[in-house]
Amino acid sequence: MDLKGKTAFITGGASGIGLAMAEAFGRAGMSVMLGDIDEAALKAAVEKLEGLQVKADGLVCDVTERAALEAAANRTVETFGKVHVVCNNAGVGAGGPLGEVAAADWDWVVSVNLMGVVYGVESFLPRIRAHGEGGAFVNTASMAGMLSPPGMEPYSATKFAVVAMSEGWAAQLAPENIGVSVLCPGFVKTRIDQSGRARQARFGGPKTLAPVAADSPVQTGIDPARVGERVREALEAGERYIFTHPDMRPMLEARFAGILAGFDQAAASPALAGMDYSTPQNIGMLDL
Repeated sequence: MDLKGKTAFITGGASGIGLAMAEAFGRAGMSVMLGDIDEAALKAAVEKLEGLQVKADGLVCDVTERAALEAAANRTVETFGKVHVVCNNAGVGAGGPLGEVAAADWDWVVSVNLMGVVYGVESFLPRIRAHGEGGAFVNTASMAGMLSPPGMEPYSATKFAVVAMSEGWAAQLAPENIGVSVLCPGFVKTRIDQSGRARQARFGGPKTLAPVAADSPVQTGIDPARVGERVREALEAGERYIFTHPDMRPMLEARFAGILAGFDQAAASPALAGMDYSTPQNIGMLDL
């Protein structure tokens, strides 16, 4: 994509990766609409972008509410005329030992991390289609959408879902010149470990956690600015999978090796010997 002169909408845009993407897009000549649940942080973020000579605006947006994303889509088009890039970036984290994760934690994580992406894509897609110039969605997953660390199952389940949805949508929208990329960062120095600070009342309300150790994986992660620039260059190059931590490749290769070993075991299985069946190689949504 040529980003100059185009418009982006970003959820979770008031801080961390979201704000870093906004800054990178602004430097590339884009206008930016930020959506965030934290009104004070949102105001500060818009002022920062304007100070950098970026055309920017923002609105309070709770991604767990479909109507909020519909309103955001309308507001973005009203403000900037068109929207081309939508970054479904808002995310929260929760986990714990098996059997000890509260139902409200599951509901919160699924509502923000999974359904927030669904609502974002479904609300903005008609606006991108309307101008016929093509566009792109960038859905923030995580390396936890490729690997599942013990104790983070609610988070990982939603991030695996974001990867799966993005892959399917990419195939559906490619003929319309609308790309779908999935961002899978490793540890980034953000406030994800304090995401409960803005937790909605219906999910139990805000939860203040103890200060995170300075040497924690998140606090020693990479600068969000690098992620913002990585997303910009990936959009310009049309990349589908956007990774930020190439040193994590061996971990993923180890997972793939275990999966391939399972296929080897199936191929040698007496229970499957002599089976006269061939799986269709081009399975579409209407074939299921």
